[in-house]
Amino acid sequence: MILEYIVIVLYTISLVLILMYALAQLNLLFNYLKANKKQDDSPKFDLTKSEEVPYVTIQLPVYNELYVMERLLNNIAKINYPSDKLEIQVLDDSTDESIETTSKHIEKLQKSGLDIQHIRRKNRNGFKAGALKEGLKTAKGDFIAIFDADFLPKPCWLTKTVPFFKDSKIGVVQTRWGHINRNYSTLTKIQAFALDAHFTLEQVGRNSKGHFINFNGTAGIWRKKCIYDAGNWEGDTLTEDLDLSYRAQLKNWKFKYLEDVETPAELPVIISAARSQQFRWNKGGAENFQKMLKRVIMSKDFSIKTKIHGVLHLLNSSMFTCIFIVAILSIPMLYIKNEYAHLKIYFLVMSFFIVSTLIFFICYWYMYKKTYGGGFMNFIKYIGAFLSFFSIAMGFSLHNTIAVLEGHIGKKSEFVRTPKFNIKSLTDSWGNNKYIKKELSLNIIIEGLLAIYFAFGMYSAFIVGDQGGDFGLFPFHLMLFIGFAYVFYKSIFSKA
Repeated sequence: MILEYIVIVLYTISLVLILMYALAQLNLLFNYLKANKKQDDSPKFDLTKSEEVPYVTIQLPVYNELYVMERLLNNIAKINYPSDKLEIQVLDDSTDESIETTSKHIEKLQKSGLDIQHIRRKNRNGFKAGALKEGLKTAKGDFIAIFDADFLPKPCWLTKTVPFFKDSKIGVVQTRWGHINRNYSTLTKIQAFALDAHFTLEQVGRNSKGHFINFNGTAGIWRKKCIYDAGNWEGDTLTEDLDLSYRAQLKNWKFKYLEDVETPAELPVIISAARSQQFRWNKGGAENFQKMLKRVIMSKDFSIKTKIHGVLHLLNSSMFTCIFIVAILSIPMLYIKNEYAHLKIYFLVMSFFIVSTLIFFICYWYMYKKTYGGGFMNFIKYIGAFLSFFSIAMGFSLHNTIAVLEGHIGKKSEFVRTPKFNIKSLTDSWGNNKYIKKELSLNIIIEGLLAIYFAFGMYSAFIVGDQGGDFGLFPFHLMLFIGFAYVFYKSIFSKA
């Protein structure tokens, strides 16, 4: 019975942590709905007056971006801002033939009168953080806009973001990500679904109440003074953006999030690219939890509520560990439930935790409605989108749990870039992309075995107990089976 109690305790702790996270999301939903009713009366620069136009440097940190560099540079060249107050830095750490083509394109843009520099380093120390830090040494701008290679800011981007820096306490202005290939495949739709929730519910919900938010690594602009005051870029975590964001806010710099300013970008179209991105984000999140937890808790400048939201924000990626534990233990729990009658009351209480799923369902509906509109038909579509998202997110739980555990124990790994494809529609091809790694790891095999494991969980629903089965966990095991089978299949065959 000792083993059974260990299973019950681990299962319960994980469910409680998930419920706490869900309740925090619900609070962010309330914040979001209130924020949408408020009029933004922030002071703004008047960019029609030359004396109020600040100098801006755009930084483009790139590494082996052969397929998207031309698109990136052509797009950045269209940015509408006074040419005598704008500088562009291409922070190029590339090691392939893209170096030469990028150099030629930059020379062409220079001849057109654009102030654009091709900055190369002798090494990749600090990876993206190191490149940004190196560029900062010679940056002319008082404000530093940053775009990854797959982002396509609109010509008016600077004129919509720079004015908010009139408030001298604003250190960062972050914009919402858009998705140019949202409908390319099931995988891109799922990624867009998750990111939309972050860029509406979470960013607005936190920012509107002065809680910690994060610069998202791209599609945002920093006050250079803020970067230096916070200690500059550091490359000791895989999410340098989250790291600097917290250090800046702990120094009492304010962040401004602009939900209405969309910056289009390309989503990863194959699962290997999505896996590498997910691994980096989730491991980096755990690394930052270890780095920032004590500083957040010990800070005297923030309320208890803001600290709680901050801790849960830093624990975002760790929720995958809780989900994975609940998933793995749910089948033993099914048998324990039907073996020990004296635990019946406990299991009745445990059924309360389905409220976590209902909270997520409600919160994400408001996000979905913001993007696609309301109405009965859109609600029906939303149910399908939510179930697909939930299933595939759980299918990633092993992969992301490994990333989180590595982050918490301090295991260091290289910053692995996410391959870019320059793909917008189903007719575009990615098959010859030279950056795709075709590797069959042990983790993928385990994900296939987990699909079988949860198929056994569905079978178990028919045979446990003496009352003709127990189907309470059947929908959960079905989604887990679909999620792990999807991730396994796509990882083997490298299809979008």
